[in-house]
Amino acid sequence: MKHLIPFVKKPPLVSVVRLQGVIASGPRGQLSDAAIAPHVERAFRRGKPAAVALLINSPGGSPVQSSLIGARIRRLAEEKKIPVFAFVEDAAASGGYWLACAADEIWVDPSSVTGSIGVIAASFGLQDFIARHGVERRLYTAGKSKAMLDMFEPEKPADVKRLRGILDAIHEAFKAHVIERRGSKLAEGKDLFTGDVWVGAAAVEAGIADGVGHLVPKMKERFGDKVRFATYGPKRSLFRRLGAHVVGDALDGLKERAAYARLGL
Repeated sequence: MKHLIPFVKKPPLVSVVRLQGVIASGPRGQLSDAAIAPHVERAFRRGKPAAVALLINSPGGSPVQSSLIGARIRRLAEEKKIPVFAFVEDAAASGGYWLACAADEIWVDPSSVTGSIGVIAASFGLQDFIARHGVERRLYTAGKSKAMLDMFEPEKPADVKRLRGILDAIHEAFKAHVIERRGSKLAEGKDLFTGDVWVGAAAVEAGIADGVGHLVPKMKERFGDKVRFATYGPKRSLFRRLGAHVVGDALDGLKERAAYARLGL
């Protein structure tokens, strides 16, 4: 009944935000800035939290959406002067690790996969397939680069060079973000930006995580046994819970499964 009595000091509150899934924009994006923004805003503004904890389980995705979500978290943390802790579940890889770096401390499970500080682009080359089946490709553009790396045309060295320039620029932004947020915590003498991943305590040794620990015991250790938790995050609509968008959900599930499979999960 203490919470009903005015002027009685309440135990510290930790707001918990779940960041789960492939990071992508658009209406079907499982984790995007537009989708998660209202939950992040409420987590920082409701109930005067002593801290915000991020529960992260993501194999990565859009670098722009990762940056937008991370920037929102940092902006609110600095505005409200609230510490942020990230707790990695199965994975915080690629864009998922970008999100983790928005926290002041990163904690992992002994089996968490963390890192993958790199950029990837993948496609198919189908020009031989359509030729075998008598399919004629008709493509008209204004601008010589509009059809760059068209999968129905042979790969052009100039297109590959342009793509590598794009990937390198994004990679540099990712590295700068990690260095800015982790600073002197990063292990010296190791190239941490090859796209490699680390499991559990190895991530701590590399300096890309701060320790092995789980949300509830770690927050009790910091804020006392009576610490309270409030959880924020997207919920499936009734429409979706009743089975609507079954085909779309199945495709999204396959994409997410493929993203985790690249990490061996």
